[in-house]
Amino acid sequence: MALLSIVLPAYNEEQNIPNTVEVLSGLLEDNGIEYELVFISDGSGDGTYAEICKAAARNPRIRGAEFSRNFGKEAGIFAGLELATGDAVVVMDCDLQHPPETMLKMWNLWQNGAEIVEGIKTDRGRESLGHKLSAGLFYKIMSKLIKIDMSASSDFKLLDRKVVDVLLSLPERNTFFRALSFWAGFRTATVEYEVQERQFGESKWSFWSLMKYAISNATSFSTFPLQMVTVVGLLAILFSAVIAVQTLVRFLMGDSVEGFTTVILLILIIGGFLMLSLGVIGHYIARIYEEVKGRPKYIISNVTENVRGEVKGSWSKRGNGGN
Repeated sequence: MALLSIVLPAYNEEQNIPNTVEVLSGLLEDNGIEYELVFISDGSGDGTYAEICKAAARNPRIRGAEFSRNFGKEAGIFAGLELATGDAVVVMDCDLQHPPETMLKMWNLWQNGAEIVEGIKTDRGRESLGHKLSAGLFYKIMSKLIKIDMSASSDFKLLDRKVVDVLLSLPERNTFFRALSFWAGFRTATVEYEVQERQFGESKWSFWSLMKYAISNATSFSTFPLQMVTVVGLLAILFSAVIAVQTLVRFLMGDSVEGFTTVILLILIIGGFLMLSLGVIGHYIARIYEEVKGRPKYIISNVTENVRGEVKGSWSKRGNGGN
């Protein structure tokens, strides 16, 4: 019988772990689906990992790992993919804002030949105005930069084992899981869902964390911002040429502008463009620097007892003899 793995990155979700285990386990067992739940505690400061250990002790189908510090959601997803052993793998939020019942639709589509099943949001649920605006801006930026419509996309998706293996084989350290599933190709299907309310706690995403996430993922997945430096440079040259022609004509007509206002404006505008361009280039250089160092995406400090192998920087089935 095919095995379904569910990867659940968790950051300070102590209150949600027991409920998530109960809901998912009950749903999958009632539908006769062989499963495993793979929790990744992303350097949580509360008792998230302790709750994962308790759940794993009661149910051998539950496994988990804990990061040595907070490495971010992308690292949590890829650590979960590395530990997952299923024929199909679902990635979803630990707070159950991704409705568990939608997994059954994904599972059926996978059994009918789909290799990637994307969860498409039709409604974001109840959110504060600030969070909706920041999330909307985030998706607009990402859609423009990577040329993929991200407005309704999410990390909630099912991947066939071959797709998981492809993603894990990528050598890059800075990853953007949501876009990489589009990039990978394969036979893709979609299911629609409405975001559910959190039963416990609040969203960990703020405006600034979303913007930082957008910039980081855009530069790790797309070269478009770097190409825009050339466009900005051409616009600056064009603007300077227009001002230069205007100044020369007025000088020849004996009506030249007094003082240095035009010069100062040109310096400020071109200087601003230069600093912006250097910032974009610097961000890409920082990405290159991070990749060249070759540090792992994450460091696992603890695993539950039902996970075999040594604890080390970037978990590797090849290096520890498998799970």
